[in-house]
Amino acid sequence: MNIRDNLPLREKLAAEYVLGTLKGHARRRFEGWMHNDAALRRTTAEWQDRLMPMAELSGAVNPRPQVWRGIERRLNLKAERRSWQVWGDEAAGFWRSLGLASSAFAAVLLFVLATRTLDAPVIDHVATLTDAQAQTALLVTADTRRKRLGVRVMDNVAVASDKVLQLWAIPKQGAPRSLGVLPKHGSVELALTDRAIGSDVVMLAISLEPQGGSPDPNGPTGPVLYKGAWVRM
Repeated sequence: MNIRDNLPLREKLAAEYVLGTLKGHARRRFEGWMHNDAALRRTTAEWQDRLMPMAELSGAVNPRPQVWRGIERRLNLKAERRSWQVWGDEAAGFWRSLGLASSAFAAVLLFVLATRTLDAPVIDHVATLTDAQAQTALLVTADTRRKRLGVRVMDNVAVASDKVLQLWAIPKQGAPRSLGVLPKHGSVELALTDRAIGSDVVMLAISLEPQGGSPDPNGPTGPVLYKGAWVRM
């Protein structure tokens, strides 16, 4: 298979590789492609930058019993449990070390599982907004079922006391749409409408505005500091 000229397929495979859903021979084949393709390595790194901030949204979640049963069934753990018990403390130390080494992947997996539970928000759109140096500054999520827009301002963002951050949706045509004024730190939830995730929205952007937000209803008056596009989950 030649994926060098198939940009949508390259994006899809890179995202699945980062999430861990690309398995077995397909995963090994993708790693072989990356070895000889610097552009594909960059695409994969970009997906890591997009998806890893999602881990900050995940709290402590106890998986349902059927999740553990499914893991045991796939790994044949019940058949091997008796021999595992012989390991004692040594085995426990091994699994603790393994858990620490794979914490980044586990956090993303936990986030995905958490959003699938019945009582949790169902996040179906994610956007990471970055600065000119490609450093993530804000994480924006959309829950279309609950009609909620979540925004998390990262700790590396500094805003002057007389300024605020304002979130905008940039459509293909027409003026930018204000989605709300943001806190200088932490998280906020806003109402979600088609103004934010409509099919004509090509980008989200953050501008630096005076207290109260932009005085111009047709768009930002201050500099645009961060921008990024929606990724549908």
